[in-house]
Amino acid sequence: MDIHEYQAKEILASFGVPVPRGGLAYSPEQAGYRARELGGNAWVVKAQVHSGGRGAAGGVKLCRDEHEVASFASSLFGRQLVTKQTDANGKGVYRLWIEAASDIAQEIYLGFVLDRKSERIMIVASAQGGMEIEDLAETDPESLRRMTIDPAVGLTEFQARELAFQLGLKGGQIAQMVSILRACYRAYRDLDAVMVEINPLVITGSGDLVALDAKMSFDTNALFRRPQVAELRDRSQEDPRESTAGDHGLSYVGLTGDIGCIINGAGLAMATMDMIKLAGGEPANFLDIGGGASPERVVKAFQTVLADRNVGVVLVNIFAGINRCDWVAEGVVTAYRQLGLTIPVVVRLAGTNVEEGRRIIDQSGLPLISADTLAEAAAAAVASRPRQAA
Repeated sequence: MDIHEYQAKEILASFGVPVPRGGLAYSPEQAGYRARELGGNAWVVKAQVHSGGRGAAGGVKLCRDEHEVASFASSLFGRQLVTKQTDANGKGVYRLWIEAASDIAQEIYLGFVLDRKSERIMIVASAQGGMEIEDLAETDPESLRRMTIDPAVGLTEFQARELAFQLGLKGGQIAQMVSILRACYRAYRDLDAVMVEINPLVITGSGDLVALDAKMSFDTNALFRRPQVAELRDRSQEDPRESTAGDHGLSYVGLTGDIGCIINGAGLAMATMDMIKLAGGEPANFLDIGGGASPERVVKAFQTVLADRNVGVVLVNIFAGINRCDWVAEGVVTAYRQLGLTIPVVVRLAGTNVEEGRRIIDQSGLPLISADTLAEAAAAAVASRPRQAA
């Protein structure tokens, strides 16, 4: 789960990370009021959306007076901000963060991520901040510094000092960096985060370190024990199909094709999408119904897949272990009748109670297409697409 910049800053500040003064605005008038409240003669207005690259997309601006703040805010509210990290629909702008402008002498990149290879938390840092990490890795890979943290020990002071030295910090800046690094690590560890990023972490004209921007992402599976984090969820920034699926315990990722997929198991889902591509089709989604799929759960999966109007055919591919093929078959038949389906549905069942599952499909009296293998199912799904989609 992602959160907004201002929310990430509030969390990091509570752990001891220095951040600029700022205020949230839900209207142009409130944006102007926030600028007056903060004081000074320059403010940065930032669109709060779950995406990077906001500045290049016109979602961030330095304003020199209150009228400019209100005017820019008015141009942002209700706008769909399209960045290089969003799809063509962009993300809706419904709140802004107004922040006092900072005197920037240097920008640093700082990120905490999970390194699955080493099974450790990894710090990635660079003295060349202000850029996306992908761009840094491509344009200046030598600037990247990496350090892994043993979770049994945590981030030690000597590790933090070593990284500060590698980034070229001096004097009191080293102690500040040590404090920031350890605060970020505690926030990552204590809140079940999967990513903490400060970009840029700036050195001001007076030599102080300040987090000018911040991002945090959290392990969705751990939200049940982090209610203070779960409360920060903003559904307006999520794909409504993915939100609805998540509410029903389904794993869903929307794609751009026209073949809807209902599958159990992430590995089988990936293999199914690959087979669809090999057969010349395009998957419309990744949907994993998980184990113990009841007929009701299968119906919910159909409703989720069919919410995408691009779907012209549905492929059900189940390898039953914990699941039972007869349960899935009952769900397919129920969904077809309840939802009044008119598009082709291809069903491939294997595993527990497969004979009974196939009998239910074959004797349903419905125009369901049965397949014995994944290759046959993918080929049948591609061949069954409406002509305009083929």
